[in-house]
Amino acid sequence: MQSLLFSALCLKLFWILSCWAQSWTTDGVYYGMLGSNVTLACGTSPQRSPVEWRLNQSSMLPWHHVTAEGSLVLFNVNQSAQGNYSCHDDQGAAHNTVSLMLGYLPGTLNVSCRVPSHKHVRCSWVRPIHTFLPAQYHASYKGGGPEWKPCVVDSANRHCDIYQPNFWQPAHLLNITEANPLGATPTYKKLKLHELLKPDPPEELVVMGQSYFPTRLRVSWRYPLSWPKHHAFPLLFQIRYRPNGSTHWAQIESMETTVVVLDALEGHPHQVQVRAQDEANADSQWSDWSPLLLARPWEGNNYVVPDVSEGTLPSEVFPDDQFSTGTFTSKTQTEEEEKLSLVILLVLFSIVIFIIILSLTVVMCMRQRRRHVTKQEVSSMLKMKAIPL
Repeated sequence: MQSLLFSALCLKLFWILSCWAQSWTTDGVYYGMLGSNVTLACGTSPQRSPVEWRLNQSSMLPWHHVTAEGSLVLFNVNQSAQGNYSCHDDQGAAHNTVSLMLGYLPGTLNVSCRVPSHKHVRCSWVRPIHTFLPAQYHASYKGGGPEWKPCVVDSANRHCDIYQPNFWQPAHLLNITEANPLGATPTYKKLKLHELLKPDPPEELVVMGQSYFPTRLRVSWRYPLSWPKHHAFPLLFQIRYRPNGSTHWAQIESMETTVVVLDALEGHPHQVQVRAQDEANADSQWSDWSPLLLARPWEGNNYVVPDVSEGTLPSEVFPDDQFSTGTFTSKTQTEEEEKLSLVILLVLFSIVIFIIILSLTVVMCMRQRRRHVTKQEVSSMLKMKAIPL
C-alpha cells in the first residue's frame, strides 16, 4: 500500500514538473544558479575561430574563460553577472545574443491555513528564500480517498482556496508546489479542519441603553457573512463588557444574537466586545473579538447618544477590587432614597417578626398554664373520692 502511495506521489510530481518545463519561455534567456559556474554557447560561430564576448556591449566581463569552441564559462556567478551577453567574431559581427538571469531553486514553503466556515478553507504561504526568478504555483488536496482535487490558486497573493471540503474527514493532505526555471519543490501539509475551524468575528455590533433602566445595556450583533446559515450551523457567542478604565471584564455566553446586560455601572461608559465559536464542535477555535464599542447606559433627561469610537469619551479609573466584587459606590439622590426605603422595609419586617414570635410565646404559655390547672383539678377529685363517708 505504501509503495502504491509513493508511486502515485512520484507520478503527480512528474506531471507537475512536465507542465513546468513546458510553461517557461526560454527563447533568448538563460537561467543560471547563483554561486555556480555558467556556460553560454556562442551558437553559429565557426569552430575554433576566435570570438569576443561582451556584456551589455562592454568587453568588461566577470571572472570567466572562453573555450576553444567559443563558449563562455562564468565562474561562481553573482547578481552582477546578469545582463545581455553577445558573441562576436574577429570582424565584430555578432553571432549570438543571450540574456542571463540568475537565482535559486525554490525552497519548502511555510504554509498556514484558516477555516472561516465548514464550506471554505484558505491556505497561504510564505517563501523562506527569495529566488530572484519568476515562480508558478500548483496546489491540490485530498481527504478520505486517493483522488487529488484542485486548490484554486491565486499566485499574485500567494494563497489557494478549497470550497466544499469533506469537512468531517479526520485529516486532509495539501500539496503546494513552487516552480521556477531552475526546478520545482513540493510542500506537503496535513490539515485537521475541525481543529482549524475559526469563525470570523460577529458583525454589526450595536450597544444601547434601555430607557428607565440606568444599569442595563442592550447588546446585539449579526452572524459573520462568511458563516453558513445559522440554523444549520449555530454559533455560541461570548460577550464581554467593563466600565471604561477598568482592567476586569465581565462575561456572558448566549446562543442568541441579542443579550441584555443587567449590571452595568450607572452613569459610566462601558467597553463591549463579542466573539463566536462553532457550537457543535468543541475542538474549534474562538473567533477574534469584534472591534471595541463604547456606550453609556440610560441617563434619564440627560441621556446623550454615545459616540462609539474608542477613546472619544474620557477614561475613568475604577479600583479593580470594586469592579470585581460589584460594590461600586454611587452618591446620587436616587440611590440614597433607595437605601432609605430598604432600611424602612427591613425595620418593618423586623417588627412583624417580633410580634409573631411574641404572640406564639403567649399562646404557648397559656396552654401550658391551662394544662397545669387541669392536673390539679383531677388530683383534688381523686382525693375527695377517697374520703370515707
